[in-house]
Amino acid sequence: MSPPLEQMKLRDDIYVGESSRPVIRGTRHIVVAGHYLAAHAGFSVLEAGGNAVDAGVAAALVEAVVQPDQVNFAGIAPAMLYVASTGEVLTIPGVGCWPRAADCELFVREHGGAVPEGLLRTVVPAAPAALLFALKHYGTMKFADVAAAAVRLARQGFPLHPFTSAKIRAYADEYRRWESNAAVFLPRGRVPEPGEVFRQEDLAGTIQYLIDEENAATPDGRRAGIDAAYDAFYRGDVARTISDFHKDKNGLLSFEDMANFALAPEPATRSVFEFGEVCTCGFWGQGPMILQALRLLDGFDLPAFGFGSSRYVHTVTEALKLAFADRESYYGDPKFIAVPIDELISDSYARRRRAMIRQEIACPEMPRPGDLRTGPGIPEAQRKAGGAAAGSAQSAGLNDTSYVCVVDSAGNIFSVSPSDTAHDTEMIPGTGLCPSSRGSQSRAVPGHAASIEPGKRPRATPNPLMVLRDGQPYLALGTPGGDVQPQANLQTLLNVVAFGMDIQLAVEAPRFFSASFPSSFAPNDYLPGVLKIEAGFDAALASDLEGLGHRVEWLSAQNWTAGGVCMVRVGDPVPGVVSAAADPRRAAYALGW
Repeated sequence: MSPPLEQMKLRDDIYVGESSRPVIRGTRHIVVAGHYLAAHAGFSVLEAGGNAVDAGVAAALVEAVVQPDQVNFAGIAPAMLYVASTGEVLTIPGVGCWPRAADCELFVREHGGAVPEGLLRTVVPAAPAALLFALKHYGTMKFADVAAAAVRLARQGFPLHPFTSAKIRAYADEYRRWESNAAVFLPRGRVPEPGEVFRQEDLAGTIQYLIDEENAATPDGRRAGIDAAYDAFYRGDVARTISDFHKDKNGLLSFEDMANFALAPEPATRSVFEFGEVCTCGFWGQGPMILQALRLLDGFDLPAFGFGSSRYVHTVTEALKLAFADRESYYGDPKFIAVPIDELISDSYARRRRAMIRQEIACPEMPRPGDLRTGPGIPEAQRKAGGAAAGSAQSAGLNDTSYVCVVDSAGNIFSVSPSDTAHDTEMIPGTGLCPSSRGSQSRAVPGHAASIEPGKRPRATPNPLMVLRDGQPYLALGTPGGDVQPQANLQTLLNVVAFGMDIQLAVEAPRFFSASFPSSFAPNDYLPGVLKIEAGFDAALASDLEGLGHRVEWLSAQNWTAGGVCMVRVGDPVPGVVSAAADPRRAAYALGW
């Protein structure tokens, strides 16, 4: 067996008291992405006259090629968009739904209540729909233009980043379970080394097929061409190949599931704080946890506590535990359950919950959820469900994601978190696709907020974030890292708004994260009281926190499991200047002019 990924040393420790990279600044346009080749692709589109959406889609498509272990072309892509001409903040809920044949009782009856690895955890791929929707309605370019870099890198190959090589090595045994996965990720029967040229010719062919179908429809206009690319994936040969494979292998995804899939933009979930208005995606994901945690922390003078003090770390951790408790009980697809949205992010509710944060002692486990109204779609059973048994490991940081944020010269912002792994489900032969295994974030527990139901979206972890001041963009950020995502996003945001750090130092500063809740990923492991802390904090912090009851585990400095935050700031501090910061914990980079 390969060693656990969290035990692998992926990079040397570095001092984080000052930033190791400069803030990237520009006056025209800027892009930051989870991989330097994705940032380059996005920047090239901006230089060619594309807008933020054109560039963001290009970068996200490249991430599906150059980070294939953590982003899949047929995965998910939750996105946020600031439209400069109208001042709107929209979300594009790029998370697919369970097939019509999905049945919670099937998983209870045949799999002991687990969501097993493989085809059975497949939901309808939503990333192509989300990216094509954004491009059609808010972009200016053809799909062929923005997909060109992805096709080239997939077909001709690219030097593999050391982090990606290490992750493939960590999951080598999982890739070997399926011949099609092994053929791509273990070429010549071995793990590709850092710097080795890595190719994905089947994936290049799939993307090229969409381009060819678009080109055939181009005489009818740009939007008609994008529609043709969409149909090629969801109603054409790609959909037929995926659904036939599922039929042959007793999977659940059908051609009708693909053909009938549609998504539409949704308003952002928003809450106003002293430093600005924070916008997240909806309660089908975990973004609103940040709103809850910030509302809880409103009652504390965090700057007076001091960055890295035991009181600061303890207070933020306890607020996050309360937010995770509500996520476990109340968060789910609002199309299926009556999420008490207004109550969860209200001042009055936060005041009641804030009283549970005790400065002298840590909650030893996940607290009970708040006492909120129940109603249709939120049966009492779900409040008692999902309290997974304590375990010795947690998968929170091991199922991954990437991130892209682009700001163009008109002030538009496109922020997207493409995701989905390739080690936990079977690749469709000849396509280079591992259709979204995001069903791993649903629960085979009838009545649970995140239960499996036909047409229901899993409760996804990726959560891009945006902050406005006086109705104008101020910050946008996102990160990989599973359940670490809201914790890393929250801390990085606080580093800027509470402690005045510049954005590069804010993303590099040491982090901490709790595991005192059931993981979002099957098998939903749970480590009561565990708090993981990166080196870079004062050495006495651990003993102080342990004295409060936390079970502290130290991590190396700038550890990859603490996320890989990318951030942009508009007006930094001069109007008209945009800045970007990229986390050296991963392969992230920023480019601007």
